[in-house]
Amino acid sequence: MRGKIKTRPTKKSAARCGTKPASRERPLLSPILAGDLAVVLNVLAIDARLRLLHDWVRADELCSTELAGSVGMKQQAGSNQFQRLSDRHILASRREGISICDRLVDHCIRSLLDQEPCLMEKVHDRSPDRVRTNFV
Repeated sequence: MRGKIKTRPTKKSAARCGTKPASRERPLLSPILAGDLAVVLNVLAIDARLRLLHDWVRADELCSTELAGSVGMKQQAGSNQFQRLSDRHILASRREGISICDRLVDHCIRSLLDQEPCLMEKVHDRSPDRVRTNFV
């Protein structure tokens, strides 16, 4: 059954992500850490997975049959995407009768998706036909 739709992360979920120093205050990423981050970003760099993750953010928990249908995927295709996200510990599952229900457990992913309007605004501002001449 579809969970309650939330439009903003709760204080509880934001606290789980933790407060970390800003990037400019941390040491340069090590090659190993940069590689690990690249793996996570590659997992997220699939549009179908981003749509699925956004649906999880909106509903908190969904069963695989509900979720695949909500984004127009066949159940097998959805299962393949669920597996990739589960392998990275982005999702957790529980059985409900004969159904498997998944929920988003990586709250940093929720925060990233909350930034989508800002990220897309910046992308549209950087259209290829605009020439930038004010580099410092």
